[in-house]
Amino acid sequence: MNLRRILTVATNVYWEVIRDRILYLIIIFALLMGASVRLIPELAATTEKKIILDIGLAAIGILGLIATVFVATGLVNKEIEKRTVYLLVAKPISRAELIVGKHLGLSAVLAVLVAAMTVIYLAILTLSRIPYPLGSILIASLFIWFELCLMAAVGILFGVFSSSLLASLLTFGVYFMGHSTRDLVSLGKLTKNPGIEQLMMGLYLVLPDLARFNLRNDAVYGQVPYLAGLITDAGYGLLYVVLLLSIAIAIFSRREF
Repeated sequence: MNLRRILTVATNVYWEVIRDRILYLIIIFALLMGASVRLIPELAATTEKKIILDIGLAAIGILGLIATVFVATGLVNKEIEKRTVYLLVAKPISRAELIVGKHLGLSAVLAVLVAAMTVIYLAILTLSRIPYPLGSILIASLFIWFELCLMAAVGILFGVFSSSLLASLLTFGVYFMGHSTRDLVSLGKLTKNPGIEQLMMGLYLVLPDLARFNLRNDAVYGQVPYLAGLITDAGYGLLYVVLLLSIAIAIFSRREF
């Protein structure tokens, strides 16, 4: 693969997504945080600070997920539906470079989105005089971005061979199940049924373990895993992204246009 061509695709995707007004989510986040700071103290007089910290990190993850799913599932599918894929595959850009470039471009947009929301989050906390553990919150935001990059790869994979609507539903399904894989294993053991146990273990092995990237609950208390654990989880996410993009490339390479 040619790095220059990949970066060209990534740059085009980046500006295309920016033009689609995806960053208006930043304004929605700012309004949500502003409303939370005003309303939460009236509803929870003793635990309002922790609740506001939780809401902020959760909102970053949820808004980022919405952007990721609806953009990622249409990155390739939109090219197919509009027939512009004919022009792309006719250029000296391989299908692998197209897939990798689109993922890198979307990952760059998600980095800007998460970074902007995190800055707004910290600014509102500071102005509201709500104490917060800066280091752990920054690490939690970084792992939110890792999770979104992984979900972007999932969305691109489904978008390669299905409609945008179906791809979006499947991607949301993977997200919710990915946060429940450990519970599925425990549920399988409780049934004491070997068949169900094997099924649940199979789902655990196939689906991404997204709980690895959820540091939000610990971050609000200033607690994060040791460096070795963070590196292991980040490596897990990178390997999973490579695997998903490899499958997407293999499927896309076999499609006829």
